[in-house]
Amino acid sequence: MAKIVFQFLWVVLFFAGLSCTHVQLKPPTHVVTVEGQAAISKGMILLAKKQALQDAIRQASLQASVTIHSQTLVSQNNTLLDTLTMHTAAAVNHTHIIQEWTADKIYHVIANVELSANSSCKPQYRKRIIATAFPLVKQEQLSAYETQDLYAGIPRELNNYLMESGEFIGSNASTINLYPRADLAPEAQEHTAYRPSKVMQMASSNGVQFVLSGVIRDLEVESSEYMSGAGPLAYARSLARDVVARRGIGIDVYVHDGLTGALLFQQRYVDDVIGDVWIPASYAVGSERFTATSTGEKITHIIDRASADIRQALSCYPFAARIIEIKDDKVFIDAGAQERLNVGDQLVVYGSTGDELTLDGGQSFIGKDRQPVGVLTIHTIAARYAMGKLEVPAHELGVKIGDWVKSW
Repeated sequence: MAKIVFQFLWVVLFFAGLSCTHVQLKPPTHVVTVEGQAAISKGMILLAKKQALQDAIRQASLQASVTIHSQTLVSQNNTLLDTLTMHTAAAVNHTHIIQEWTADKIYHVIANVELSANSSCKPQYRKRIIATAFPLVKQEQLSAYETQDLYAGIPRELNNYLMESGEFIGSNASTINLYPRADLAPEAQEHTAYRPSKVMQMASSNGVQFVLSGVIRDLEVESSEYMSGAGPLAYARSLARDVVARRGIGIDVYVHDGLTGALLFQQRYVDDVIGDVWIPASYAVGSERFTATSTGEKITHIIDRASADIRQALSCYPFAARIIEIKDDKVFIDAGAQERLNVGDQLVVYGSTGDELTLDGGQSFIGKDRQPVGVLTIHTIAARYAMGKLEVPAHELGVKIGDWVKSW
């Protein structure tokens, strides 16, 4: 009898253990073998190799899920415009060159490319991001007796979530508001002759790749007008509004590329709260007391969702840094061990080509066209910077301080 009881308990514990085991399934992947090519310019073998590998990755991506859009414009039986646009849904997890050679000033590579269908990548480097304020569209929606920390606290905590992921290095500028008219965000509202945007200026002055911003669209508490009427019941409802009410929550989150000013991520998060919707004035975003309130719990959940969405949206985006100094054949960049750079890593240098791009007879500045001009091989690593060398001296390539380096 004891043996039967023992066997029964063992079976129960076995299946209980199964029920508590978390099994994480890997997203489906497949490996394709492709060839890529690139022209060798000015004897720069490393740059040609990088470009040939990118060509191979492009070819591999086309073998995955592809959306094709074509457009043909015809006038009087003549084809004026014939375009073909392709978008691939797969992400590249890993590449391995199995053969490479040069012929007639063309660099060839044959590579195995591992593709994943989940459209996310495994970031090799940590990317720098700075958080700015989330202004309220309607300040009157937040009572004077409630916390005033939402303006700075939401971006501060969102930045903390991103840093905890290990994929970002964050800095805080939550006292700076990029949107004087929060209702028009993410429009920059710069009506003077165009110069590098606030986003680009902030990224440059703080040495970051991305700028996080946003606005609080909605914190409105249900109006007491819906509880109007006559008699004791209406009066009781009006008093109850101070204890039990409904509050809407709407928060917009944006991430800009600090190098180009382009808007890379835009998402609106909405929710509502029923009950005690007020947040006491002494509660700071991220604190246990804040999260214990009904509204604070929903805002914390939105911060968590936004963090996950940003990480996925930027996981495949290339790492980038700036050139901060050039001494003879040594090139210094504003990224180092903190970003997980290693000796031997190779980064593509993007230099300015041609003159400034302007409009309106030169009154409106747009910027400079940036093109890959060489490959920087890292030789020395420090905590906050790294030093590398180019295949061809920087002055021959026109590389200057302020130019960029990217992971590809």
